Amino acid sequence: MTLFSTATSSDKAPAARGWVALGSLSVAFHLGLIFYGLTPALISRPLHMALLLPWVLIFMAKTPWQRASGWILTALGVAACGYIALNEAALANQYGFIDSHLQMAIGVFLIALALEAARRAIGWPLPLVALLALLYGALGQHVPGTFGHPGIPLQSMVGTLTIAEGGLWGSLTGVSVGVVAIFVIFGAVLNAGEAGQGFMNLASAVAGRLTGGAAKVSVISSALMGSISGSASANVASTGAITIPSMVRLRYPKSLAGAVEAVASSGGQIMPPLMGAGAFVMVELTGTPYTQIMAAAVLPAFLYFLTVWMGINAYATRHDLQPLDKSDQPSRKEVLITSLFFAVPFVLLLACIFISGYTPQYAASIAIFASLALLFFNVTLRFSLSGFITRFMLAMVTAGRQIAMIGAIIICASLVIGVLSLTGLGVKITSGILSLSNDMLWPALLLTALACLILGMEVPTTAAYVICVSVAGPALTSLGLEPLLAHLFVFWYALLSTITPPVCGGVFIAAGMVGENWLKVALKAMALGIGLYIIPLAMVANPDMIRLAFDPAGALFDTAKVAIGLGAISFGIIAHKALWLRLALVVVGALIIFAL
Repeated sequence: MTLFSTATSSDKAPAARGWVALGSLSVAFHLGLIFYGLTPALISRPLHMALLLPWVLIFMAKTPWQRASGWILTALGVAACGYIALNEAALANQYGFIDSHLQMAIGVFLIALALEAARRAIGWPLPLVALLALLYGALGQHVPGTFGHPGIPLQSMVGTLTIAEGGLWGSLTGVSVGVVAIFVIFGAVLNAGEAGQGFMNLASAVAGRLTGGAAKVSVISSALMGSISGSASANVASTGAITIPSMVRLRYPKSLAGAVEAVASSGGQIMPPLMGAGAFVMVELTGTPYTQIMAAAVLPAFLYFLTVWMGINAYATRHDLQPLDKSDQPSRKEVLITSLFFAVPFVLLLACIFISGYTPQYAASIAIFASLALLFFNVTLRFSLSGFITRFMLAMVTAGRQIAMIGAIIICASLVIGVLSLTGLGVKITSGILSLSNDMLWPALLLTALACLILGMEVPTTAAYVICVSVAGPALTSLGLEPLLAHLFVFWYALLSTITPPVCGGVFIAAGMVGENWLKVALKAMALGIGLYIIPLAMVANPDMIRLAFDPAGALFDTAKVAIGLGAISFGIIAHKALWLRLALVVVGALIIFAL
């Protein structure tokens, strides 16, 4: 509530109302696309960009200069996006070739604006990657050897990226418009109500009384919250504000308290049914139905959190990890009432997808309306119109800001994908991976994992996944990996940088909240999150794990086998036992996973 309450102070009330109105417009636009029907890509996607510009360029401005320039860039950007949308029919017949100086100026400006919007949203790394890709597209004919290309006319390159359904307005942006935005709205509305308290109460009821109960509450609540937030950092900041003080109060080591929250929050992005934004991008890139991706992802995600749980048990052998105090545990009535705030929308969402057969975005739209209705009620189920207005305003501002953040990232990443497609660079990098790995799968997997780790240190998880899978995915599939498994492998390893030094965003935030050296937190996080490093490789060695929808018995058998192996490895790394025993457990665990 801090952000919103700051914005709604008496001297800023008109501005606050303006942001609520803009957030409401963004929500209405994206929901309207779901119910309106088919809208041409060159209309919906430029309007999507136009709606995100004020948030990134003005709302997030930190200095007077940024705010002043943000107003100018927003006005010009809205005009440029409006030009594309208003002239959609004529531009569609140009097939990506620019035929006037005005179109060239608009195209170059839109590319620069996409880079600047991403820079202001998340910093320099992703825009620099996109800028390097653009320079390669413009000047790659001067690159000697295999990685050069014949050259692309500037009118054709800029046109393909800005006035055709490629580049800025490509299929990835379409996912941001038609799917990701809807689930962002769903998460914003849930979080504006009492769903977060419901997650915490349910987790406390399930795990609070167990050994290491405070840490296990963090694991469960962060898994639930992380699935809808899609951001490890945001998840640490929200659930960590409650779970970390609870663990410190029970005298957990500070480094362990921070590590538990960082690891649990990172896992939210691989947790069905929502998986943040990644699942819907995967639907677009693989052509696999959403329900099949959920079925494929659920057992690996279960193994990840089971490994964290077992790691907490192993730490309990070294530290006296107490359960939650009875005074901190909610009553059954509290659990039941607050659980309704997330259970009703989630059940409705899943019923619409799996029983009624609706698309995920249509089902989420219905769940959004149910969540909006629940905003009328507080944590005691008392109807409150004033409470609804406050919660509704918070939801609209949060939704508008988060749609803009993710949209800016995806639009910038779309430039990279556009250049890869135009120049054939993706094919060349794929050939390079195959050559370096000597056409062997496991070396190719390790090279891909290294690339994901390096790229993930600089760009957000979804963008790292999209770029990595675009260049490495074809190499992995050509070596015999089925496409969905290749995508899951890359997506998991794009998460590595959230807990792996030197750049580990979730760890930095958790360490700051707990007041501990970040490296100590990172080392414990890597030990607790060992599943993040092993499970993607285990999926390759045991491919039935992701075939729950087609071979349930085989999937459950492989999952049980991997769970035993992970338990042995986790206990061997963490438990305070003789060194020879710990080494033996790690070796036995690895043999169970990869050799049996």
